[in-house]
Amino acid sequence: MKWANFLHIYQPAEQQKDILEAIVAQSYLPLFTHIKNNKKIRLTLNVTGSLLEILDKYGHREIIDILREVGKDGRLEFTGSAKYHAFLPFLSEQEIIRQIEINNETNRFYLGDSYKPQGFFPPEMGYTKKLVPIINQLGFTWIILDEIALGGEPGNVDYTKIYNIHDTQLSVFFRERRLSNLIMSAVARSAETLLEAIENNPTNDQYILTAMDGEIFGHHRPGLEKMLFEAWADPRFELLNISDLFNHYTKRESVELVDSTWASSKADIERGVQFLSWSDPENIIHTWQSKLVGLVTKEVYAMEKDNPQFENARKKLDLALASDHFWWASAKPWWSLEMIEDGAYRLLDTLRSIPNIKKETLDEASMLYEQIISNAFNWQRTGKIRDMMKSQGSLLRIPFKDRTIGVGGAEEGVYHAFISMMKELETTSAQRGEYEQAILWRDAIFKLENKLDIYDSVNAINLLRIKIPHEEVEKTIEQYKEKYRAIRGGQPEQRGG
Repeated sequence: MKWANFLHIYQPAEQQKDILEAIVAQSYLPLFTHIKNNKKIRLTLNVTGSLLEILDKYGHREIIDILREVGKDGRLEFTGSAKYHAFLPFLSEQEIIRQIEINNETNRFYLGDSYKPQGFFPPEMGYTKKLVPIINQLGFTWIILDEIALGGEPGNVDYTKIYNIHDTQLSVFFRERRLSNLIMSAVARSAETLLEAIENNPTNDQYILTAMDGEIFGHHRPGLEKMLFEAWADPRFELLNISDLFNHYTKRESVELVDSTWASSKADIERGVQFLSWSDPENIIHTWQSKLVGLVTKEVYAMEKDNPQFENARKKLDLALASDHFWWASAKPWWSLEMIEDGAYRLLDTLRSIPNIKKETLDEASMLYEQIISNAFNWQRTGKIRDMMKSQGSLLRIPFKDRTIGVGGAEEGVYHAFISMMKELETTSAQRGEYEQAILWRDAIFKLENKLDIYDSVNAINLLRIKIPHEEVEKTIEQYKEKYRAIRGGQPEQRGG
């Protein structure tokens, strides 16, 4: 089975030294040392220029050396991106080009000839149509996006072919969302369980393409790197760089794409809020952040290039355009006062570094800064953040318990069938040492029993249908339904709607 695996590694340009050291020790060093020592592995990697610089700054040059070495023989394929992880759909064409070019410059400095990207990774897989001519112009041949970009919902991608964006020469590869999420959530905890999750693929000539943050392995999910190493060593997987796929798949299709990110849902896209985590129309902090970005950017652009302070102000703006402070202000569910303040301060500090800035401009920026910070503190103090997190996604589903036991009759058997299967999976997972998976099933049962099964990152009912063959699920459900028909059938008060 052909497997193209994409990892994205990034840390903010001013990440704390102790946090970076933990990530290096827990994730980067074991991950890339393993790749270096195992010649079978082929991988596509995005490493931002900002991360390379802080690895150098804090003395972790061994990571850079490994990346350069493995990249030389082509086993590690690098992609282009934005150096400071700016959210590209919100930037002007001029700024998008700059962020990509300074990333290329930094990657070439540290990685040398190993850095020869064919593909492009937009941060957060944030896609909008204006990116296409820019990426083409800069010499990239393909872009990676989430599968939801094709048609606005998962499940539309045919992984036996390669897609081109309509009326362009730019190819687009799609991250398989379900499989990527199963890996990231540690549901697939071994090569065997990963293969079980892939069994839904109807033909053997399909490739699989997963994409996720590299820090998940070992840092966010301690021990999960062992699953990756085991899967990479499994002879049933043929590991490929994304660009290798051109050599194996000849079928092509031209497609139109929708604006999206790898976090967008179908409902988000239908409501026109697919960039919700960075621009929520109901979030006034996002509005003020955007105004502050626009104000500061305008003033930096107005500077004369020969001004002695231009390069300093320009560098400050580059760092301030990172998407982190927008994301941490979303409160759906991500929230960090520290990151919100840091982003706002960087923008204000950029403005202050411009000589002879008008007082009214500085006053306006200071007011926006104060509004952002005071409202963020107020939201946290009054409990609004907790309410926003609870209300994430206003289209609530009916709890599974209400849709089964609440209906009564044979449908009550459906509820108990799923609970029984989940308990069996919990026990089996614990016996196999897959403790995160056992905890997942334990928590899923608790949520179903207490009607809390709304907006899980991986819905337990759908996940169970992945873990257990469809025929077995349906057989179990039918057995339980038959039992409840015999016990409770025919009673008018048990009729469902």
